Amino acid sequence: GSVVASYPYDDSPTHKPSGIYSKSADDEVFKYLAKAYASNHPIMRTGRPNCPGEEGETFQDGITNGAQWYDVEGGMQDYNYVWANCFEITLELSCCKYPPTSELQQEWENNRDSLLAFIEKV
Repeated sequence: GSVVASYPYDDSPTHKPSGIYSKSADDEVFKYLAKAYASNHPIMRTGRPNCPGEEGETFQDGITNGAQWYDVEGGMQDYNYVWANCFEITLELSCCKYPPTSELQQEWENNRDSLLAFIEKV
């Protein structure tokens, strides 16, 4: 897990594990949508999720191109974009994949404004 908004493409022509920016034809639109979410999230917007074991990981403006972060061959985000023209971003909302119940209220508060801003873009 992490705290970042990721956008297509997740796969790159070279399939290197990471570091390859894989630009889509709609790259600016995807960055706009990802920033709409990230800029309203108190942790994501800092670009420093500070996840255990990944303390040095940073994301400018709280967003990343999927393949630049890590290459995912055959992912749903790319499939939906290519085959269904669905503009989908992936939201990593927590360092913990399964946060305890006691943290869910805070997670809601962290994401409420981001969700509303993202919905407004529709």
